[in-house]
Amino acid sequence: MREALFVKQNTEKWKRFDEMPLANSDELADRFTEITNDLAYSKTFYPNSKTTAYLNGLASKLHQSVYKNKKEKSNRFVYFWKTELPLLFFEHKKQIIYAFAFFLVSCILGAISAKYDDTFIRLILGDGYVNMTNDNIAKGDPFGVYKQANPLLMFIQIGANNIFVSLLTFVLGIIFSFGAIVSIFRNGIMLGSFQYFFFSKGLGLQSVLVIWIHGTLEISALVLAGAAGLILGNSMLFPKTYTRKASILKGAKDGLKIVFGLVPIFVVAAFFESFVTRHTEMPAFLSALILSVSAIFIVWYVIIYPKRISKRTLI
Repeated sequence: MREALFVKQNTEKWKRFDEMPLANSDELADRFTEITNDLAYSKTFYPNSKTTAYLNGLASKLHQSVYKNKKEKSNRFVYFWKTELPLLFFEHKKQIIYAFAFFLVSCILGAISAKYDDTFIRLILGDGYVNMTNDNIAKGDPFGVYKQANPLLMFIQIGANNIFVSLLTFVLGIIFSFGAIVSIFRNGIMLGSFQYFFFSKGLGLQSVLVIWIHGTLEISALVLAGAAGLILGNSMLFPKTYTRKASILKGAKDGLKIVFGLVPIFVVAAFFESFVTRHTEMPAFLSALILSVSAIFIVWYVIIYPKRISKRTLI
């Protein structure tokens, strides 16, 4: 069957399933069964089409609703991080890829700009920070900035700031996704110039082993917040088969859930930065172990695990 005919025959049913209020668990289960059958057919004959992507999202939505309507003792709080959030990562994997690509490009631009313009680093990081770091380097303690503040106060300030930045990045996505892209680029430019600064001083490897103890989780979460902003903006620009209002509401809901799900990651990153990063004298293998475990966790939780959960959903 041609895809156009397949869509024509089922569009009304899909819209009805997507927009109708849920009457009871039996009806919901029937809808889920029909949609998964349609999805299986679409994945077989039109694997890379927008139809398949739409049905996958609708199946995920119905699966979550089925779970909510089951009379089980399962903890909803646990379910969110165990199933719902990973499914959102899988459903919006394109936006995550775009956010990462934007961030990577901006990091490269930041490093190149810092290399060929001596004033660029001061423009981005500020004279105060650059002068202080130069003084610390002269004293033989290049990362002394992490030791100056009270660790508990530092933990609260850093955690609150990162959560605020992630929320701001998400909200800015309503400006046709452009606001989120600007926020992603801003953070990427800062990181690229910041990292180049230490490499230019011959402290590249040491900076990676110190800064990325907390930076692995922190930067990854900021990129995911950027993806949440893109989800919000794209829901307005590209409603697909939804009405624009329904699309925006769904994009806002999905994006906000992702930002909320990032809070524990920001908290752990703030803990590392406040209580662990300050120990710049720790063995290199221990620093490498912490940042490696953090990186493995992000890859597993955002990429590998969501894919597995999605496959189980369709079984």
